[in-house]
Amino acid sequence: MNLLLRWSVEKLKREKIFLLSLFLGLFLVAFVVITLGNMFYQQAEDVDGLIAVALDPVVLKAIGVSLSMALVSTLIAFLFGVPLAYFLARKELWGKSIIEGIVDVPLMIPHIVAGIALYGVFMRYGLIGAPLRRLGFVITDAYPGIVIAMLFMSFPYLVNSAREGFKGVDPRLENVARSLGASHWRTFREITFPLAFPSLLNGAILSWGRAISEFSAVLVLAYYPISAPILIYEKFTSFGLRASRPVSVLLISVCLVIFVVLRVLHRRSK
Repeated sequence: MNLLLRWSVEKLKREKIFLLSLFLGLFLVAFVVITLGNMFYQQAEDVDGLIAVALDPVVLKAIGVSLSMALVSTLIAFLFGVPLAYFLARKELWGKSIIEGIVDVPLMIPHIVAGIALYGVFMRYGLIGAPLRRLGFVITDAYPGIVIAMLFMSFPYLVNSAREGFKGVDPRLENVARSLGASHWRTFREITFPLAFPSLLNGAILSWGRAISEFSAVLVLAYYPISAPILIYEKFTSFGLRASRPVSVLLISVCLVIFVVLRVLHRRSK
């Protein structure tokens, strides 16, 4: 009887903790919902303006540029970031903290500073831009410039998430596979990668979302072709809130649908 009573008390305490956590967490959820919901509410008074924007080829191209270039930057981050994350998760060596600190630098510096730094390297007479220019490759004010700016600002999200995912895979499972004759590559492909995949997917989603929203670095390195954030900035500075709001609502709506789908896939991958 005492055991049952104690179990009921503990369960009640847990429920109180969950309710408190939900109450506190809803503050942030409400913060986002109120901020964006107000924008949608105001735009609801001008449905014709939203439809006109949704049919505007300039707006559609700008959103397409942001989505597609963000996807390219995420794929590049995945290709190079996953091996780096695996190395950081599995190896202990002198200088590892330095590498992790360097990976985190893009999260700390102002985005406009990152854009200026990238421009200094990739401009026509820059350290990398000059030799690429002689080979016929132009980075500034071109699609590669957008990808580079997005990649620089977004890859830490993927690397950090992937590193934690690999840390969550028990090394003993890898050792068992190796003891049974599996190669390092086969062990990684069939054991480590599938178990860490939910974290890899989560990192890719965060990296892709961060790339879409990048403004300052893209503004400095590749103002053209115009991406969605820059188009919204142009409309806001030139014509005010009424002209920029429909594009903002359209971009948020598209991203919201995509993110919901990706989160469903992420939950299923677990």
